[in-house]
Order: sequence, then structure tokens, then C-alpha cells
Amino acid sequence: MGQQPGDEDGTGEDPGPGPGWARRDPRLAGFAPGGEWVSRAPSAALAAVLEGVSGAGWRFPGASHEELMGAARAVQALESWVCAAKLGILRALIREDDEPLPGGGYHGDLPDGWSRSLTHEVSLALAMPAVSAEKLMWSAWDLQALLPGIGALLEDGTLTHPKARAVDDALGLLADKDRAAAEAMILPDLAGKTYGQVEKMAAQAAITVDPGSAERGREHAERTKACVVFRRGRSGTASLSGHDLPSAETLAAQAHVCARAEQYKDSGAFPEVLTDQLRAMAYLDLINNISAEDRIAAGQPGSGLGAPDYGTPADRRPDESGGDGDPEDLRPNDLGLDDLGLDDLGLDDLGLDDLVPDGQDANDPNMDAQSTEARNAEDDEGGSRVCPCGECDGSCWPAGDGGDGGDGGGDGGGGPGYDGPDDGGPDDGERGDDEPGTSYDEHTNHAGGRAAAPPPPPQTPSPSSPSPSSPWSASPTSPTPPKLTDLVVPLATLLGLARRPGESHGFGPLDPALCASLAALAAASPHTTACVTVTDENGYAIGHGCLRSGRRTAPLPGAPAPPLTALPSRLNLTITAARLTELTESARQTGQPGPPGVAPPGVAPPGIAPPTGWALARPGAPQQPGQPGDPDWCGTWALTLPSGLQYAVRLEPVPTHDCDHRRESKAYEPNDALRHLVQIRDYECTFPTCSRHARESDFEHAIPYHKGGRTCGCNAGARSRQCHQVKQTKGWKLTQPKPGWHQWQTPSGLVYLQGPKRYPA
Repeated sequence: MGQQPGDEDGTGEDPGPGPGWARRDPRLAGFAPGGEWVSRAPSAALAAVLEGVSGAGWRFPGASHEELMGAARAVQALESWVCAAKLGILRALIREDDEPLPGGGYHGDLPDGWSRSLTHEVSLALAMPAVSAEKLMWSAWDLQALLPGIGALLEDGTLTHPKARAVDDALGLLADKDRAAAEAMILPDLAGKTYGQVEKMAAQAAITVDPGSAERGREHAERTKACVVFRRGRSGTASLSGHDLPSAETLAAQAHVCARAEQYKDSGAFPEVLTDQLRAMAYLDLINNISAEDRIAAGQPGSGLGAPDYGTPADRRPDESGGDGDPEDLRPNDLGLDDLGLDDLGLDDLGLDDLVPDGQDANDPNMDAQSTEARNAEDDEGGSRVCPCGECDGSCWPAGDGGDGGDGGGDGGGGPGYDGPDDGGPDDGERGDDEPGTSYDEHTNHAGGRAAAPPPPPQTPSPSSPSPSSPWSASPTSPTPPKLTDLVVPLATLLGLARRPGESHGFGPLDPALCASLAALAAASPHTTACVTVTDENGYAIGHGCLRSGRRTAPLPGAPAPPLTALPSRLNLTITAARLTELTESARQTGQPGPPGVAPPGVAPPGIAPPTGWALARPGAPQQPGQPGDPDWCGTWALTLPSGLQYAVRLEPVPTHDCDHRRESKAYEPNDALRHLVQIRDYECTFPTCSRHARESDFEHAIPYHKGGRTCGCNAGARSRQCHQVKQTKGWKLTQPKPGWHQWQTPSGLVYLQGPKRYPA
């Protein structure tokens, strides 16, 4: 319908297309080819015009196709301009800090380095890991001190920050003079190029001005950057990949994978399995030491590898890499790798920085030995060692005491009679940041490395001494135990009572079916250790206990067959206090061990997975809590594994919300029980942007011990070594308003509060 007759001039108002319609802004013409805003440098004025012409919901009413394209280019230029402003602010902070690296000087008015305190303060302000903040700050430094031309192209909107970073990385091994020559060589041609094209141009320029740079770069990467990256895919699958590996050895490894895949294909045991999937199967089997014969005999794997499934329309989208490896095709471009899901993940979220303590070599075979030495050092008299369950008649499990033969009192040390939590993490013997006379180097360096206190001496466990915390049927046979995977699995999922997700540190969320599969793999490993954590309605840990002595029973009906492989793990089984209270009340009313906490086979509630062979119950008559005032769920419980092995776990409160000081140590060093309970409560370093596991962090006093601070859960927190050092630098203040809540105040006066871990349960 067109315009309608009016009362005066024969035409009425154009009604527009409907609700929300707005008239076209005449300034839109400035974004058409040749328009005034097309050639304008990005500025606040340009941003104001874009906001004005966009209308409600950024709909750009009345804009033509050409004008929308021009507006898109203007917005991208503004993105780069704002990023340049952000980097400029970081440079101002570096100048204000004015603390070069030891032996360093200045490039113009920029000091060659800054304090670790500044890095962590930027990390909090920008809500990114410290490693990402440091990389962003070095990018800011480089784009003025070494590559001012590239910095200018970022500021005028010609280059995005990822492209500027690509140039910086490609020229990173050149001398300052050669870097300037390479920059001048490519500057005129960078406009309009994709990320991949920019990266290639920069690499070519580096080789041109210094022909040996490519060889040095490859050797440098093989020597210092080779790593294996483990990460979670968007669909919940996993990726395990090697990066910067030696070429010759990697080609040989690829040949072995292909040969094993051909063996699987020729066997005929895997019909309709695609070649790529056979290679993936071969890759994992070679790493997991599964022979070709065992795999072929097992037949079709139950892990999802099978006939092609073309999935949903979303799964059939074009390759996200855009064909040239441009990270800008993956996600909206903002401030570089940080926002592309690469830099911001950092080593922490890729599962590397979390797994390797500061100052320790990831390839050190003794690294995990340190986490088992304390367990192996326990005395047999304590009854805390794993029983030889293959011959046990049950007499090794004293009624009602969880196998410790003691009262759980004393100082909570790991000696005879101790039945408190024990994760096997030894005291590191290092002096903390709150002890007088301790000093640390607070500086960072250009390579991203960090000065750290020397690691504790390697401690190798005796191969003949099984881990006292291991709840499984056999002692490890390897003299060097494997690295244990951290798993958090809700017991409700394993008991068939609910479909609750879990998680794995360094990997991420686990769907309920994957929880059951991983728990079965963990139970199949003799290296696995296990705990039970009780949570409140918010997911905070309020109770905890570790599995102790066990006995053999008949497997529960419906228990699955043992898996082909095993997953050495630290298995943390979570359950809500409400579920434990229900089980306790039922047992009290009936006077029987009472509902085992597992749905009978074949009668699981609708929508709930059938039982997986796990059960939880009170062993014998209901017991009273360990101490007056303890919740009813405290005391000894029995956990049954799919194999039929049954273990005692004695639950006690965790110092969250409040603290009764029962595990307090009068000394500077915490006892094993206190250390473990704090690690369970905090789960990760309590610096808000740090994700290092609490087990690989320092036990640290909020109020220093030498100033009267207690060695207790109400004054303790997990702090990574770097965050520990930053906390002691000038201007930082850390308090614990209540047990489990850590309040950080930065030198600029900003306050950040980090609460306890919220567990899935």
C-alpha cells in the first residue's frame, strides 16, 4: 500500500514497514563509496556518527547495501583504533611502573620490562590470565619500541591486532636493525591483506633480511616450544596434539600411526569406519599401549568411532579456519589471540600450565612422584594402606572406624591413627611469602618466562610400597607412577539417581555419560586415588573424606564389563549433603544399612541412566557424627565399585563458611589433612584470574604466620607461586572475610573477591 491522501497536500505520512520503523539518517550517505566517512581515520567522531545512524538494535534503517559495507569497514577500523588506545594505556602503565628487567635499559621512554605486580594488576583489571596479560603488554611494548610502523597501521585501522601480532611474532628473532628493515619492506603492502597473507609476507621479509632466521626459528621452536596440547572441543570431544615437534621424528610417528590404521583396516574388524577414524584409533592405541591384536579382538570400539554420521546442519558448516588459517575467521576480532580463544586460554586452560608447577619441567619423570611420596611414607601400623583385596575375607575392615584403628584425633598428621583427608601432596619444604627473610624476584622477562624459586628435590617412591590412598585392587607396578588426571564426577550420576555433569581440570565440563565412562576407566587403574566431597546447595565443599581400606564383595547387578584401557586419575566423587541426609535418615528409621544409594536394575527413574555398578551406603548400623555438632552425614560410609571392591570413606567437615579449627596446626607448615582440605575447598589458586590447580599451588597464610596468623583453614588459601609472590609485593593486601572467601586489594585500590570452588554434584 502506498501513501494515502492527506488533508492538506494530498499525501499522508509514510507509515513505514511496521513497529520499530525509523526514518533513514541522511548521514548514511557518508558510508557509501566516495562518502566523507569512508576515508576518515577512526576517531570518537566516527564512533558517534555510527551510533547515530545505526538506530535501535543496530538495524541501520534505510541503509543501502553499499552503505552497510562501508559501515562494517568503519567499525573494524574503530576496533583497531580502540585496541591501539588500550595498548597505549598499557604502555603508560609500564612507564609509570618504571622497573626494567635486571640488566635491561630503555627503548626510548619505555623501560625494558616491568614488575610482576603490574602484570597481575592488569590481569585482574582486564579479566584475563596473567600469562595473557603479559603477552598483551609485550605486544604493546613491541609496537612502539620495535615496530612503530606496524603500531601506526593498527591505530589508523589498516591492521587488526591479530595481524599486527602476526608480524611481531614473525620478526621476533631478528636483531633490532633487521627487524626495522623487514618492517619497512612490507609496510606499503599490508593494507587489505588477510591474516594468512600478512603472516606469510612477514615470514618472507624475515628470511630476506636474514636468511638464517628461518633455520634459527625452527631450531628455537623445537628446542623451547615443543609441547603436547590437550584441550576440550566445543562439542565436548577432546583434542590431543603435538606442536613445534622435531620434523623427522614427527614424520616417523605419523608413519607408525598410518601403518597401525592400515592393520585395522585389513583386519575387517571395523566395518564402515572411516580411514581418518582408524588413524585416530591407532593414534590413541599407540599412546595407551594397546596392542593391535587386543584392539582387533575387542572389535568395534564403544567410544563413538564408527560409521559416518552426517550430524546436524551446524556440523555441516564450512571449515571454521576459513581455508587460510586466519584466526579472525574463527571469532570476532578484538584484541588478538587473547580474544580468539588462543591467548586467553594460555597454558592454564590448555592443560599445560595447570599440570606443571612453576619452575618444574613437564618432562621430569619425578614430577608426579612428589605427589605420591607422602602417601608412600605412611606407616603400615596405621591401617591406612590398601589391603591385598584379592585374598581379603573382610577382616581387614574394622567395623565402624574406616580402617584406621584410631579416633581421628590428634594433630591430623599422617601417622598411625590418622584417618583424615590425604591427597598425597607432600609439604614442599619451601618457605612461604609471609615468613621473614624471604625475598623473590618480581620481574618478568620478554620471553614470557618467569623467575621462580627452585623446585623441591625430586623424590622417587619405592616401587614396592603401594599408595595408601589408592583404593584399587593392585599396587602399581611401574617405579614412576603416571601423571594423574583430575576428575570430578557426581555420585548421583554413577548411582543412577540423576544425570549430573562433571568436570576435569584442564579439560572442562563432562556430560553425564562421559562421567560414567571416565569413572569406569579410573576405577580400572591401580594408580587411581579417590575421595568423596560433600557439597551444600550452592556447590561449595562442606565435607570430605578419602577412600581407605577395602574388601572384596560380589559385583552389583548390571555392572559393566571392565574397560580395555585405564585412566590413572585423582577421582573426586561429589554428592550433596541433602542426598546424604536422606540416606542417613532412611538408615536410622530402618536400622539397616539401608538404601545403597543406587536405583535397582531396570527400574531407574524415567530419563535417568541405569546404574553403573557403583553404590554408597552406611556400613552397618547408622553411626553418630565424629564430633559434637557435626552434621548427620559425618562419619564412615561404604562405597562399592563396579568391580565389587568396597571401600570405607570417613567424612568430616571442610572449613567453608565457618571453621572449628579442628585441623589447625600450631606450626608454620600445615599437616597433610589441613593442606588437603584447603585444596579441596579452593580447588584452584585463589587469585581471581589464575586457574592453576590448588594441588600445585602453595599453602599460604592470609595473615602472615609471623604476625600471628593461624595455620588453619580460616586463614589459609591456595596460591600459585607467582600469585604468592605478587601478594607480598608493595601495595597488595589479601584478607579472608570468612573461611573460603579471599579478598584481594590491588595497589590501585580495586577490590576483587574470590569464593570457594562450586562443584557439580
